[in-house]
Amino acid sequence: MGMAPADKQMAIIRSGTVEILPEGDLEKKLARSVAENRPLRVKQGFDPTAPDIHLGHTIGLRKLKQFQDLGHQVILIVGDYTGMVGDPSGRSATRPRLTEEEVRRNAETYLTQFFKVLDRAHTEIRWNGEWFSKMTFAEIMQLASRMTVARMLERDDFETRYRAGEPISIHEMFYPLMQAYDSVAMRADVEIGGTDQKFNLLAGRQIQEDYGVPAQAILTLPILVGTDGTARMSKSTGNYIGVDDPPGEMFGKTMSIPDEQIVPYFELAADVPLERIAAARRELEGGANPRDLKMELAETFVRMYHGAEAARAARAEFVQQFSERRAPDEIETFTIRTGAATMRLAEIICTAGGAASLGEAKRKIKQGGVQIDETRQTDPLGDIPTGTAFVLKVGKRFYRRIEFAKE
Repeated sequence: MGMAPADKQMAIIRSGTVEILPEGDLEKKLARSVAENRPLRVKQGFDPTAPDIHLGHTIGLRKLKQFQDLGHQVILIVGDYTGMVGDPSGRSATRPRLTEEEVRRNAETYLTQFFKVLDRAHTEIRWNGEWFSKMTFAEIMQLASRMTVARMLERDDFETRYRAGEPISIHEMFYPLMQAYDSVAMRADVEIGGTDQKFNLLAGRQIQEDYGVPAQAILTLPILVGTDGTARMSKSTGNYIGVDDPPGEMFGKTMSIPDEQIVPYFELAADVPLERIAAARRELEGGANPRDLKMELAETFVRMYHGAEAARAARAEFVQQFSERRAPDEIETFTIRTGAATMRLAEIICTAGGAASLGEAKRKIKQGGVQIDETRQTDPLGDIPTGTAFVLKVGKRFYRRIEFAKE
């Protein structure tokens, strides 16, 4: 069976991307690919700087799977040499260098986890040490001559560090060149990466042309915010959900994300229909209990990486533990009578007796001492839907089951 028409492929590929550059280039590559019945070579690199991959990594992997399903050749570059340098993208300081042994050890787990998303039989795995370990110093100088220091300092992270007087090591400047040379070695037609990779991806086009290789099209993808709701998902900051996390841990971590991240997590990391994502957004806007949607999201992630049975068990275990810890019979039920669709959290706390004043309630919220159904609340001006009951915790000892009744 032949490939789908280029316009239909583009509609699938474009979904969830931030930019496709240069404008119109990928469409032309796809049209030639269909006409010649020749799969495109689609590349992404991963540096094994930590033992596991997390949901943030799967944004790229899931985009690669789309290309794979459309009949194209996916190439995963395991950066055993770039990993020893460390990608400076988004860094405010030099990344500590890893040893070759550390990189190799981390890569072993990467290779297992990649195929929780990708089809192993149709994935080409390459290590960039295959070419970098054989380069002579003359060849390294030739590669280094392809880019100026001025161009390198155009990078936001390098420019920021330079202006702040922070050190920039020479070896860090080799990173974009090395990633770019990977595209030369693989004759990549397309490369994908996060928005923070844009400089590196564009450098790949330039270096390919310098080496007489047709320039790749590039796709940039969104960055997934971590479970803290602030910084990007990262192992180093601990705000991550690992694809190899045990089912119960994966479920619990998902339940801890801020409410405002529910829809982005559905959009970027969950295998659910677009119609369900749109419906989830409407439900939240209409006052649905965020906990219910988090439960659905958590069950989805566990099902994706551990199977349906594990997902059902993780949900049942969470509900049981939640009930045992937070909803025993001795927790007092407090009923608030209101005709409003929402109510300020600080007002709920005061009304239920969790604080002596609105000012005190707001301070407790700001200090992270308030939870609703085990989800920490941080907005002192936040409105809470009055359509469902929940367990309110203030400080370490104040618990109330809050219910609402119409006036």
